[in-house]
Amino acid sequence: MSTTAVPSAPRFEHFPRASRVLGIGTGRPRLSWSISGAEPGFQQTSVEIEVTTTRGVTVHAVGGDDQVLVPWPAETLASRQHADVRLRVAHGGRWGRWGESSTVETGLLSASDWSAEFVSPVGIAGLDQPAPVVSTTFQIAGEVVSARLYATAHGIYQPFINGERADDTVLAPGWTSYDDRRRYFSYDVTALVREGVNEVSALLGNGWHRGYLSYLGERALYGDRLALCAQLEVTLADGTVQRISTDSSWTAHESQIVADDLYNGQTTDLRRTEADAPRFPVEVVAAGTAALVAPDGPPVRPTGENAPVRIWTSPSGRTLIDFGQNAVGWVRLRTHGLAAGTVVTVRHAEVLEDGELSTRPLRTAKATDTYTLAGADDEVLEPILTLHGFQYADVTGIEDLRTEDIVQVLVGTDLERTGWFDSSHELLNRLHENVVWGTRSNFVDIPTDCPQRNERLGWTGDTQIFGPTAQYLFDVSGLLTSWLADLDAEQYASGGVPHVVPNTNRDRVDDPETAAWGDAATMVPWALYQRAGDAGILERQLPSMRAWVDRVAELAGDDLLWRGGFQFGDWLDPSASPHDPRDAKAAEEVVATAHFARSAWIVGQAAAVAGDHETAARYDDLARRIRTSFADAYVTPRGRLMSEAQTTYALALEWDLLPTPEQREEAGRRLADLVRTSGFRIATGFVGTPVVCDALIHAGHADVAYRLLFQTACPSWLYPVTMGATTIWERWDSMLPDGSINPGEMTSFNHFALGAIANTLHCEIAGLSPIAPAYRRIRIAPVPPAQLQRASARHLSPYGEIAVSWERHDGELVVSASLPAGVEAEVRLPGAQGDVVVGHGEHRWSVVDPKAGARVDLTRATIRELIDDADTWDAVVAATTRAGLTPEGEVHALRLVSDYLGAPAIDASFIIAEHIEGGRGFLTREDPLHAEISAIIHATAPVPAA
Repeated sequence: MSTTAVPSAPRFEHFPRASRVLGIGTGRPRLSWSISGAEPGFQQTSVEIEVTTTRGVTVHAVGGDDQVLVPWPAETLASRQHADVRLRVAHGGRWGRWGESSTVETGLLSASDWSAEFVSPVGIAGLDQPAPVVSTTFQIAGEVVSARLYATAHGIYQPFINGERADDTVLAPGWTSYDDRRRYFSYDVTALVREGVNEVSALLGNGWHRGYLSYLGERALYGDRLALCAQLEVTLADGTVQRISTDSSWTAHESQIVADDLYNGQTTDLRRTEADAPRFPVEVVAAGTAALVAPDGPPVRPTGENAPVRIWTSPSGRTLIDFGQNAVGWVRLRTHGLAAGTVVTVRHAEVLEDGELSTRPLRTAKATDTYTLAGADDEVLEPILTLHGFQYADVTGIEDLRTEDIVQVLVGTDLERTGWFDSSHELLNRLHENVVWGTRSNFVDIPTDCPQRNERLGWTGDTQIFGPTAQYLFDVSGLLTSWLADLDAEQYASGGVPHVVPNTNRDRVDDPETAAWGDAATMVPWALYQRAGDAGILERQLPSMRAWVDRVAELAGDDLLWRGGFQFGDWLDPSASPHDPRDAKAAEEVVATAHFARSAWIVGQAAAVAGDHETAARYDDLARRIRTSFADAYVTPRGRLMSEAQTTYALALEWDLLPTPEQREEAGRRLADLVRTSGFRIATGFVGTPVVCDALIHAGHADVAYRLLFQTACPSWLYPVTMGATTIWERWDSMLPDGSINPGEMTSFNHFALGAIANTLHCEIAGLSPIAPAYRRIRIAPVPPAQLQRASARHLSPYGEIAVSWERHDGELVVSASLPAGVEAEVRLPGAQGDVVVGHGEHRWSVVDPKAGARVDLTRATIRELIDDADTWDAVVAATTRAGLTPEGEVHALRLVSDYLGAPAIDASFIIAEHIEGGRGFLTREDPLHAEISAIIHATAPVPAA
């Protein structure tokens, strides 16, 4: 007998689903697969893995139902070895047919595999000199069977064989902790190497190694010389291998690129001809290959293009282009018949101000590409050694620029998209798309804070905050695996964590430890394990995780309260001054101690997964004691916190820092009241934003959470959308309502941290959340907002695509789900009694819509409930505003009633009148305003039955 289940082609480690992975850095790559065509009731009980190498074919039986990161079953692969892998799965004794195969090929796994040395040009390629090309020629006598190029550089490089690019990737080798880890890349150049004379070359640019780096204006942080390390291995039909490696026999010459910098842009003189450029020697530099590592995930490359949506002339007479989307990459132009010596300049910016390109947010980054034309009939102008964050461009030197001659080239790590969300609300959908674009823009080799100004650094706090959301939207597991290796390498001997990774603090003097930022050491690997199912990342990072928590324990002392010292705090609280982003409502020590408790708990959990039960018990106990200290110091017996802020209550609720159910209930009520009295405007910075809506929903105040989420006034998530934003802003008000730019020195329009709210859209609104690593078990538990008619989420998990959706129909809530083989779901629907557990397949449920016909009789309600009835409350505020009691509108009215939320709603007019400053004072029941508000409230009463 057989089963209809067919496994996908296996996937290797954290590389995207592809039929071939070249240059992997391990001889024992782990395998993952999904299963299609499985009949109802199917469960994988065993798998056969067929591995084909030059040594033959072996088949390996593996029992169990694991499908994610399954250990390599065959003999360890050697350097340069490739294997074709396919598999089939069984349910009981019933085997399915073989799936498609994938190919994996190892790179150079040992320093001894390298014969190449790092070589650097002599006499050219200084700091302010043109970008060099390093090259050599070689002779091939025989038929070429295969050719592999292994390369890296000090700086960034673009490799060529016989003048043709080795592939379409850019900005290699990317940015790592260069002192400890420098990536090399592998290229299949078989089609480019020919019998006879050949040339291998590489263009070198400054990149992160030697260009400007960080907001301090520093340059050449890793050294002032560019260098190439390249090894080309050509296998001929007779089995011989010819190796061409960088050494002192290579030569160098200057390219057409006369200046290049990631921040400032690229300057190119197309009149310069490389063929006529004088050749200079190179010399071997002391670098070695011991620190070279293969990549953990996909490379950086162009990933798409955007055509302009508008070209026009600005008030000052400049040619402006709007590409319709804030993104990362560069502009490609085509010119026609312009004279030699014509200079074309392209400037970039994210926004306009007063009708012109707004470059102030770029700070010192020039973000300018300049070309001097050679005078050919048609010339293509495109940089390759720089990167810009922009929606708008300013072009000079071309009159009558045509739409078809200009394009925005999108550049980023070639991440696989894995998550989607959709709803019946246009602004909410645009918000989600902004989060997606912010992720694409800021995951360029490392997770960065922003892609446009003179910064673009791997801020640890930003990554920690946004990590779970990013891992839903894209497969960032390889990128984060690499980044965590850098964090480990850069971690201070004290256990402290640099504020940015890779660390631009080159003297390695310890940054002051700060909560949320340093906690990336624990929270990012834990989230990676939860979303990708990689227990190996916990085993590898556990020493780093422990070191961080141990360092904080030293700082906290015997009472386990982290007080004093520098903290970023709830960074960019909307109430903070534009010039003091640390000035938050949330007390720094409360935020810091909450993170201490959370990280200690995570280390205990991670140690248990890694099988270190003694360590797990130690940190579990530490976390318990921190929670006790937190509650004793910061929580009243009733459940109020010493720090009255949305962020502190949200952290305490979501991270289990409140000992009793009564305290949790009161804290949830107080958080809801803080949101109500803020006018349903966000009052959290980076730290509180990911958890505030979830905390409200889980505490039973979903309607308050959704009033906060769907708010469009400033500050709110949807305010930037109403202002035309196409990415997530750094500040809630990066652009002010009048269209001017926030006066703060630090204002980005492409920053992913505040986009962490998308996790609420996926998990709470759509109802798709993981409760076991790699989504092996999920919870389907939508909490539908009254503001939506439908919502859906899809996630491409390691097991396959999971989809959940719901819609309202004739008083019912109809929920649908699709689960792949290997995944089961706990289903919890509104109004249903208990959970239902289902396996793979298509599912559909229908329950009474909890919002159908639901309305509170406000004649018997409190002011709190009046505020929660949006339409009625708006009518009350409109009445008090017309009467002159609340000239500032809703925020004014809420300020007046904030201490009386439990008072009868019918008394709202009396309370507002009594507490206005210099106002009307007391009202009587005969006052027209009271009569009007009374009528508004009585309109909510149920109509008596006839």
